Amino acid sequence: MNGLHIIINPYSGKRALLRQRYYLFRLLQERREAYRYHVTAYANHATEIARDIVEKGGRRLLILGGDGTLSESINGIMCARLSEAERQQVQIGIMPRGTGNDFGRFWHLTRNYRQAIDHFLTGQPHLIDIGCVTFKRNDDVHRRFFVNSLGFGVDPLTCMYADRLKPYIGSHHVNYLFGLFRALGRQQPIPMTLSVDDKPLLDSGLYTMSIGNGPYSGGGIRQNPTADPRDGILNGMFVEKPTLKRIAQALPHLFNGHLTQIDFVHSLKGKHIQITTDRHLMIEADGILQHFTGSCTISCIHNAIQFIAPADIAPYQSNETE
Repeated sequence: MNGLHIIINPYSGKRALLRQRYYLFRLLQERREAYRYHVTAYANHATEIARDIVEKGGRRLLILGGDGTLSESINGIMCARLSEAERQQVQIGIMPRGTGNDFGRFWHLTRNYRQAIDHFLTGQPHLIDIGCVTFKRNDDVHRRFFVNSLGFGVDPLTCMYADRLKPYIGSHHVNYLFGLFRALGRQQPIPMTLSVDDKPLLDSGLYTMSIGNGPYSGGGIRQNPTADPRDGILNGMFVEKPTLKRIAQALPHLFNGHLTQIDFVHSLKGKHIQITTDRHLMIEADGILQHFTGSCTISCIHNAIQFIAPADIAPYQSNETE
């Protein structure tokens, strides 16, 4: 299973898929680079494919898909029977093709497929963190890994409404805007308590919360502008019970990175987040919806795997003593 493995989601940006595949395969053949490709056929198939690849010795993967396909592949790698040292040798890259492409934005990757392929073939690997949410469903413990973001309240509702628009207008980031406006009027505060690294932050209703490994979500919304997927911590923002006036006040700042400067928007940073509630929760992990009832924990797995980024992305340098 050595060489490059390509995982392709044929339903992600499918109109241009044949042209992009042909370009990629021809380029790899010209470079005499050995590769195998795997096409997903159903939900979570990328998880099964990625797990099988790395358990059989594959260490280099390129994802042709969106954040969801990348997230499924990450879950396969994180659930594989690998030692920590073996997992840290896995290198993964992405050729963005989906609706949001939010993880790629941090690395200056766009839907320009020729440029994205060039960045993958000539780029440099960076050790990145992976988030993990642990919860119970039917008395069984479940874990879901996320590479970019985890959302509660408005976020998953937005994803649900955005997904419903895909059959009508295709995969576009404007789906999230339409979904967001509908979700803002539908979401009600969820009774819960919230603590970060054992410090209480919230003991009331939660209207929305985004936990970011990366800074972007929802097709370019900068909910966590200082998040860096290499720093060993998770960034977050949450809102308790906003009025319509306050919601209107926040809307102009969705994309400029100033959301967390508004007085009713609260920020958090930490390695371990605990949510306690007895209510049903719908969450989105990299845009993939999960349902369960009760409490959950969110943690950061530092230096989990390697991500191949453009060569001009500077290595991470911590300003703090670790």
